[in-house]
Amino acid sequence: MKLTTQLLTGAVFAFGMAISGAASAQDCERGTLDDRFCDVDGDLIADIPTDPADLVDPDTLIFTYTPVEDPSVYVSVWGEFMDHMAAVTGKKVEQFLVQSNAAQIEAMRSGRLHVAGFNTGSNPLAVNCAGFRPFTIMASLDGHFGYEMEILTYPGSGIEKVEDIKGGQLAFTSPTSNSGFKAPSAILKGEYDLLPERDFEPVFSGKHDNSIMGVANQDYMAASIANSVLSRMIARGELEEDDVVSIYKSQTFPTTGFGVAHNLTPELQAKIQEAFFTFEWDGTALQAEFEKSNEGQFLPMNYKEFWDVIRKIDAANGVEYSCS
Repeated sequence: MKLTTQLLTGAVFAFGMAISGAASAQDCERGTLDDRFCDVDGDLIADIPTDPADLVDPDTLIFTYTPVEDPSVYVSVWGEFMDHMAAVTGKKVEQFLVQSNAAQIEAMRSGRLHVAGFNTGSNPLAVNCAGFRPFTIMASLDGHFGYEMEILTYPGSGIEKVEDIKGGQLAFTSPTSNSGFKAPSAILKGEYDLLPERDFEPVFSGKHDNSIMGVANQDYMAASIANSVLSRMIARGELEEDDVVSIYKSQTFPTTGFGVAHNLTPELQAKIQEAFFTFEWDGTALQAEFEKSNEGQFLPMNYKEFWDVIRKIDAANGVEYSCS
């Protein structure tokens, strides 16, 4: 495994830009996918190109993990997995750190990213705009998976229930985050008739750990976060459990989806899947980190079924997967 310290940057979606070597619009069934992709089989993700000229087989695979948390924490966490992927695929593997969800999606769309874990809320955008083909998520050893969105405040804040946010402040993470923005926006509007700007001041922290520590340090009155992130931070000793108070807990959502760029050769895509499903977690840094949120295996999944609730949240928020 080789770690490259260069960051994939770019805070905005530049999907209108000309992409070198990008496929032109195709005459095929595609649903909500960008017109660069086809979805003939109706599984809601981009088909693998049938023309060999449109396939790529890079000597070096570029991998990223979602920028939801501090990327530096995961420099060593993914090391053994990257080595395993290199051994299974016969490719060099480099891990890039990303600063934003937008940069991660744009990197795959432009052909600079081959294997990735996109956070829950970014998955639909990555699928529709970048040709991302997710196939696995992390799960517990007994097959349970997912996390809940929680709204946190700090002891003594004066906020005891969701309605108390009115007239105050709520920290989100980023607009592409499910638990950090999309889900709470839909829930606050639908269940409590609370709208940002009208009823409370919205602020954006950039990442879940920023929001959590912001509440614990009383920089934010309240914040919406993924409780899997909170569990790992408490286990790492970054804060105490009683530093924050939860006033809302949602239904369970799927966690980070891992997958590949649609235009990798079928043989390489199969090898990458093999690398995920044959990785031995026991005794690894990956196990040590993710067992803090009760995760210990890569579970096969399909986007159409697993992300149905997330697409419904997007629809409730009026989100359209526009890529230009």
